[in-house]
Amino acid sequence: MIRVVVVDDEALVRSGFGLILGASDDIEVVATASGGEAVETVLRERPDVVLLDIRMPDVDGLTVLRELRTMPDAPVVAMLTTFDADEYILTALESGAAGFLLKDTEPDQLAQLVRTLAAGGVVMSPRASRTLLRSHPGTKAAVDEDAARVRLLTARERDVLVLVAQGLSNTDIGTRVHLGAGTVKDHVSAILAKLRVTSRVQAALLAQRAGLLDERPQSEAGR
Repeated sequence: MIRVVVVDDEALVRSGFGLILGASDDIEVVATASGGEAVETVLRERPDVVLLDIRMPDVDGLTVLRELRTMPDAPVVAMLTTFDADEYILTALESGAAGFLLKDTEPDQLAQLVRTLAAGGVVMSPRASRTLLRSHPGTKAAVDEDAARVRLLTARERDVLVLVAQGLSNTDIGTRVHLGAGTVKDHVSAILAKLRVTSRVQAALLAQRAGLLDERPQSEAGR
């Protein structure tokens, strides 16, 4: 059972997410909270996944995120936003968020996105990630540096990075490339170290900026 806490300043959003996710047999919304109650609620409930509003009037989501990330066995945190070009999204991702969800995400997709988060995957809608990259494209020097870091990866690591950027969990990546989940985990750790990033989301954004997602996978090159 995947334990979830929903944090939002609007009661309607909290109850809506609770009803949608509660309809799944493998997901339990153990609590909902406003920003001021968020840290205490997470400490008490110890959820696997936290869906956290990025803009709240009492305590903003970035402050809550930073506190949650300091916890031992910190939960996976995905940010909730109404806007796919939210100016705080990049800061949230750099602060350790595992992705972000638009509040108008289709109900039938929401449970699967939570499962992806719980399995260690990245959650960023293609529309939102493209908007984010257009809003924060980086300087030419920064993009060149990203490309140089990507060139440090082996062909297998590049293939794994593409699948990480697509939001797949280690188990799903292993199925795609015919490797055990433990081996994939080792590859992901090596990728993060070579790219000098601390999260799968940061690695995914770097791969996008470097143009890796526009390339044909190395494993298909000879086909």
